[in-house]
Amino acid sequence: MSLQHAVLGVLEARPMTGYELTQMFESTARWVWAAPQSQIYPLLKKLEKEGLIEGEDQVRGERLRRTVYSITPAGLEDLQEWLSQDLGKTSPRDPLLVKALFFDMAEPAAARRVLEAHIVELRHCIELWSVHRDRLLARDTELLRERLLRRDPADHERIARLKAHVFDFLIDSAELRVRWVNRTIEILECDRSAEIH
Repeated sequence: MSLQHAVLGVLEARPMTGYELTQMFESTARWVWAAPQSQIYPLLKKLEKEGLIEGEDQVRGERLRRTVYSITPAGLEDLQEWLSQDLGKTSPRDPLLVKALFFDMAEPAAARRVLEAHIVELRHCIELWSVHRDRLLARDTELLRERLLRRDPADHERIARLKAHVFDFLIDSAELRVRWVNRTIEILECDRSAEIH
């Protein structure tokens, strides 16, 4: 996935400023794609130069000037083309799995602390994702409501379910990961008790 297409997908729902996009990627969108402000602003300039988005300067108050970006027909075409392309090879990059490969060199208590902290984080994410999934199913997120304004009402249920289903995947994956981490803790302790005896 590219940040370019994530940004185009968000702008398809409604025009936004760079600040609003940054906030979007720091809140909801970060669950599937993280992007710091340092990447978003240069990308907006690049996308505008390529004609995939257009910026409109707006003045608010006496001095506050902001640029609101919206997707162009060329940007929508680029997004739709990307959506129809194969995913290609998956390239796993998981810091936890890399650490787990070398836990034999760590003190079991230190490895256990890392794993238990990860479980706490996963459970927190599961709670957040569950709430967001339920809000999507209820069509109760600002961006989804705005997107649905321009879509055929007959498609609203399908659109909401597709978006919520992404969070089903995140929840299921996190629950599987919690089970895997707990099993890893068991293995760490089993190996340690064998050493003691």
